[in-house]
Amino acid sequence: MQRAEGRGCVSFRWKEGATRLETLFQEGCAKIRLPTPLRGHAPEAVLINTAGGLTGGDRLVTEVNLSERTSAVITTQACERIYRSTGAHAVVSNRLGVARGSRLAWLPQETILFEGGMLKRSLEVNLDGDAELVAVEAVLFGRAAMGETLNSGALIDRWRIRRNGKLIFADDFRIAGKVAAHIARPAALGGNRAMATLIFAGAEPERLLEPARRIIGANGGASAWGGKLLARIVVDTGLSLRRRMEPLLALFQLNQPLPKVWQI
Repeated sequence: MQRAEGRGCVSFRWKEGATRLETLFQEGCAKIRLPTPLRGHAPEAVLINTAGGLTGGDRLVTEVNLSERTSAVITTQACERIYRSTGAHAVVSNRLGVARGSRLAWLPQETILFEGGMLKRSLEVNLDGDAELVAVEAVLFGRAAMGETLNSGALIDRWRIRRNGKLIFADDFRIAGKVAAHIARPAALGGNRAMATLIFAGAEPERLLEPARRIIGANGGASAWGGKLLARIVVDTGLSLRRRMEPLLALFQLNQPLPKVWQI
């Protein structure tokens, strides 16, 4: 059977007093677009999957690299959709490199897991020196507004963040089989169907901790340690998730605007 495969690579460097595009590579169903940034703001790269979604056996690879003193925002054109699989996982691999003095915001829109969808996703980040990272990954287990119930499927989500080669954050989330029954458990999502993991890795993350907790409220939590702040949000719908993610990301972004595509 035909399978979608895509690979997109983008890098930025400091030139003539601003962050400039250095390299751009796109292959297969992976496309990258670079809208004109607002004056004084970091450039945006918008990732597009022209396959219109992913299913079992599809593969998507994204690589991002920032040279010294640069800043960039990476996002997606829309929510990624994971459709019913015949047995294999869709595989999404994201690799990010951020040089000293640089700042990367990894802000993909939500991933929607449909009935029978199976996804294996990884995020590998290498930070040098004082490089900063803001990152989010959000998942909707079916669309509540459409009355969908995700009875079966699978999600394997793996995060690894290193600074100067040393592992500073590792996280693995795995759920498979009878998804609705698993996420109904109090120790899991407590019956909620939308979740997000957000992280800020940079200077003095503790200063953001109390404001982050006020935004999240009772629908998750946040902790700061070892030069990073980790936040979790667990809510009932995608709309509720957005209403908490947006101010939280604005806090992590030091009130810089979210990508334009988030507002369409």
